[in-house]
Amino acid sequence: MNPSKAGRGRFITLEGIDGAGKSSHLPAMHEWLLARGVDVVLSREPGGTPLAETLRELVLHQPMDALTEALLVFAARRDHVQQVIAPALARGAWVLCDRFTDASFAYQGGGRGFDGNLLKTLETWVQHGPPEVQPDLTLWFDAPAALAAARRAAVRAPDRFEAQDEAFFERVRAGYAVRAAGAQQRFVVLDAACSRDEVWQQVQAALQAHFG
Repeated sequence: MNPSKAGRGRFITLEGIDGAGKSSHLPAMHEWLLARGVDVVLSREPGGTPLAETLRELVLHQPMDALTEALLVFAARRDHVQQVIAPALARGAWVLCDRFTDASFAYQGGGRGFDGNLLKTLETWVQHGPPEVQPDLTLWFDAPAALAAARRAAVRAPDRFEAQDEAFFERVRAGYAVRAAGAQQRFVVLDAACSRDEVWQQVQAALQAHFG
């Protein structure tokens, strides 16, 4: 692996339905990159800044319609991009982020059935500058909704999204599939139904394949 010594850093995002297991691999990914001399910024969405974390709490716990939900998520993302992601990439750091815009197309688009064209407009406003921000690599932890639900139930009480039924999460999963098909150059699909060790092997292989 050749860490960036000058110029823009790398932006890696982790995606998947709640319970797919992506968040549990973040610390190991962080340590793996640090061990290879990479300057890594670890973050999440919604969140990553004081303002975005405040909006996260509203999105996860307060009732609202799909438009309000989408607007709050993208408002949080804009602050995150401006305050954390873009500055880190500009100084040559790598950003490792739990969710990004693909999640909006999967959850608000696929899960809620929200207007995809409006989501694309919001994506353009938030990410296409200045500065322009797009992930270099997206790891999609793909797992069936029933398996993810069982994993969630074993570890935590549900938030407003996690309380949705399996049909909702299968729509979210389908939304991710559409995003992956449209961006095959940056998406790597991981079989998240495997054991944790087996998934970790897939993660390492993806990192090595994309960044050497």
